[in-house]
Amino acid sequence: SVISIQNEGNILPKSIELEQNYPNPFNPSTLINFCMSQRSFIVLKVYDVYGKELKTLIRGFKDAGRYSVEFNGTEVASGIYFYRLDSPNYSVSRKMVIVK
Repeated sequence: SVISIQNEGNILPKSIELEQNYPNPFNPSTLINFCMSQRSFIVLKVYDVYGKELKTLIRGFKDAGRYSVEFNGTEVASGIYFYRLDSPNYSVSRKMVIVK
């Protein structure tokens, strides 16, 4: 679920951007932040090192703004995982580490 949406007046991001999760490494949860410059359909998913999809965090349209999403890793083992943000014109992955 989306944790927060920050309203920073009329200041909109210049592009879509996926930030590094924080904290990293983490136990048991971490925040994934991203910015949107315009309304767009996005998908944010978490994968293991083999490319197996573990969880879909967001799938749908989001308005321009800054978003923060919590990933809870209590049901997965310690290790390296990836999260990926896809939109029609943007796709990027980042690495995160769970330490239990």
